[in-house]
Amino acid sequence: MDLPILNKEVVENKTGKQKELPVKVIQFGTGVLLRGLPDYFICKANQQGIFNGKIVVIKSTDKGDVSEFEQQNALFTHCVRGIIDGKNIDTCFINNAIECVLSAKESWPVIVAMAQSPQVEIIISNTTEAGLVLDKNDRLQNSVPSSFPGKLLLLLLERWKFFDGDVTKGWVILPTELVPDNGNLLREIVVELAKANQLPNHFIEWLMAANEFCNTLVDRIVPGKLNEEELKIMSDKLGYQDNLLISSEPFALWAIEARRPTSIEKLSFSHVDESVVIAPSIVKFRDLKLRLLNGTHTFCCAVALLSGFETVIEAMRDAAFTNFIQNLLNKELIPALVSESITHAEATKFANSVIERFSNQFIQHQWSSIAMNFEDKMKMRNSFLIERYSKNSKTPSKFMSLGFAAFCIYMKKHHHKTIDMNDYFDDSIFTSQVRSAIDEINANGMKNCLAI
Repeated sequence: MDLPILNKEVVENKTGKQKELPVKVIQFGTGVLLRGLPDYFICKANQQGIFNGKIVVIKSTDKGDVSEFEQQNALFTHCVRGIIDGKNIDTCFINNAIECVLSAKESWPVIVAMAQSPQVEIIISNTTEAGLVLDKNDRLQNSVPSSFPGKLLLLLLERWKFFDGDVTKGWVILPTELVPDNGNLLREIVVELAKANQLPNHFIEWLMAANEFCNTLVDRIVPGKLNEEELKIMSDKLGYQDNLLISSEPFALWAIEARRPTSIEKLSFSHVDESVVIAPSIVKFRDLKLRLLNGTHTFCCAVALLSGFETVIEAMRDAAFTNFIQNLLNKELIPALVSESITHAEATKFANSVIERFSNQFIQHQWSSIAMNFEDKMKMRNSFLIERYSKNSKTPSKFMSLGFAAFCIYMKKHHHKTIDMNDYFDDSIFTSQVRSAIDEINANGMKNCLAI
């Protein structure tokens, strides 16, 4: 017997008739990160009767269509699997936060009309880093502006006109693209594009005064679709087919830099989970992620590859590697990062979550993928930590120097490139430690060095 496809009827047969809620959010992007993070929190808040608002998702690209979303009434299953706070998590639920998914190309007049709704209060986007660029040739007279900032600008213009410049009708705008100060960047692009389109000064003043473009930081691993075998197993377990099913790790962080009381009030979904953080500055959270999560990935990557490990979970099953990563975090990275803004307790809590995330058996994270753009990652993430540790500590670095030495060997072996350490740090003692570690790895092998 064929299993039914997930849709409104399947859900109502399981849980009864769904509560009707107004649309409060316009979301640009159908990707798994948005469905696995912002949409997750909004669904959770709706279930607790807190946010009480739905999302209309805009598909901006021409690739593919919205037929799968239409077939499933925009419902999808979210499986959360992994470890958090020492507990194994393996659970699934149906996310019903999305009202519908509309194609910008096919439904643009409908989308523009949504700007006239007083109940729409929030804009969310994830159009990748390539989406946050200025196209001065993007014209609002076109049937559909080509860029995401152009589309957003046209909606803002429509809202300004419809509400006659009412400053209380502005939006909270939450770009989640992975670039620093993404809110500031998007605001600058939209203002510049408004000027290029010769829009009225009164509108531009309203754009900046009535709307808050928030810098945000998102952090959650949400892999792509399950393979056919995994999807079949999951379908049999759930009792229905779901072509939109996603899985994620339990860990989640959505840090939002909002200062206006009216914005914070509109972001009421933040009350349901401590993983949503609203603060006047999110620099601390960016540093924790960049240095302790991304930085650890980068220091450990060549160590793992030279040891013969293909995936992160494979490496974490090795006692010597796990010991290395714990020592790296606790003895060197945390002391280097602690400052007036980041306490030892905060850094330790985040570091513990890193170990749990690396140990997630449900995620096959390839070290070869982490090694992409290796040099840039090492400079951006870890040069600061090397310099900071060398300045603050009286003891030589053992674990950072071993990780950097492995990086030097990997780059020479696989990319025929000799790393100039002066490009990464200015510390003669650390340089000496790295050279000794290189000799040790070459003489004894990476795995033997880890076992010491």
